[in-house]
Amino acid sequence: MSFLNSIEKNSKKFESPFNHWELNEPLTQDQINEIVNADIANPTEYDLNYDGTRAIDGGEGKFREGISDGGKALKFRCFITKENADKFPHLRNFIQELQNKKTHEKISSLIGKDLSSSYVRVEVICDRQGFWLKPHCDIKEKLISCLLFVNKFNESEELGTDFYDSELKKVKTLPYRDNYGYFFSSGPNTWHGMEKKEIIKERRCLQVNYVTFKTDWKVED
Repeated sequence: MSFLNSIEKNSKKFESPFNHWELNEPLTQDQINEIVNADIANPTEYDLNYDGTRAIDGGEGKFREGISDGGKALKFRCFITKENADKFPHLRNFIQELQNKKTHEKISSLIGKDLSSSYVRVEVICDRQGFWLKPHCDIKEKLISCLLFVNKFNESEELGTDFYDSELKKVKTLPYRDNYGYFFSSGPNTWHGMEKKEIIKERRCLQVNYVTFKTDWKVED
């Protein structure tokens, strides 16, 4: 229960610019290895540009639906589903930990939201040079937002998420450290993003959400 252990023993709460918790060592080494080795296409090799959102995943038809000559559809992030979970056995264990009643009840007690009817969504992200994310608040269907960093190439710690106040003034940057991360409860004035910064090789992360809409992973009652 590495994630729960991190919350209980290796986390720290911050209140500025909004309530959030930073986590140290939330992942096992096997889980990190699966994140590092996940096959994710590089948009810079396909003449695609980042636009301050993650909408690049739904870009040109040939990238969204597959290539007409029979090539495999490109993926710029990788959701862990029942269809591909056999390729990610250790991340499947991580999802089971998130589904576990003890885990979601602990998070519920911290954020003041009931997660007992929620679903888990987990995706591997690999951002490359040119990526940026405009300040935004997450959709209300995301009950918590969590990003876990995997920095295997000694990228700058400045590549972590930027947090903003209600006037969109940057207040802090979460450090992009290996096996480190954060979570917060989505809501008004939880502004976050990532300003344009130099990524030498890649910025790889695991994005974790408890959501109100159905996924393959319902939490335990």
